[in-house]
Amino acid sequence: MIKSIALYIFVFLSLFFISLHLNESYIEKQDIILPFSLRKVYLFHLGFSLLVCINFKALSVVDKIFEQLGFIYLFTLFLKIILFVAIFYKVLFTEESLTQVARVSLFIPMFIYLLTEAIFVTKILNKKNT
Repeated sequence: MIKSIALYIFVFLSLFFISLHLNESYIEKQDIILPFSLRKVYLFHLGFSLLVCINFKALSVVDKIFEQLGFIYLFTLFLKIILFVAIFYKVLFTEESLTQVARVSLFIPMFIYLLTEAIFVTKILNKKNT
């Protein structure tokens, strides 16, 4: 289990540093000023996705809970969206209009981390079934 958790931490931190750097360098080259902190968006997704994967790995050893992990994952996705909207409410709803680059910069980390998180959760669920 510790090996898996170390892998999750390594992968998510690598995603954080690489994708944040690429995103920031693109924005700097375009001379665009975002009305939000891109680092905070990436940190939110890093923390939440890492927390979900570690908790799912820990909960996968409990037989009674394992059968419900799929439903729990759906709930965590819903919770992630609610928390993201609550934390970044001002940027999402009160800014006059976000540029296309700003919108894409908000949602790129979500897709990157959601895809990676889904892959890890799927592996956790499939490993227990085999």
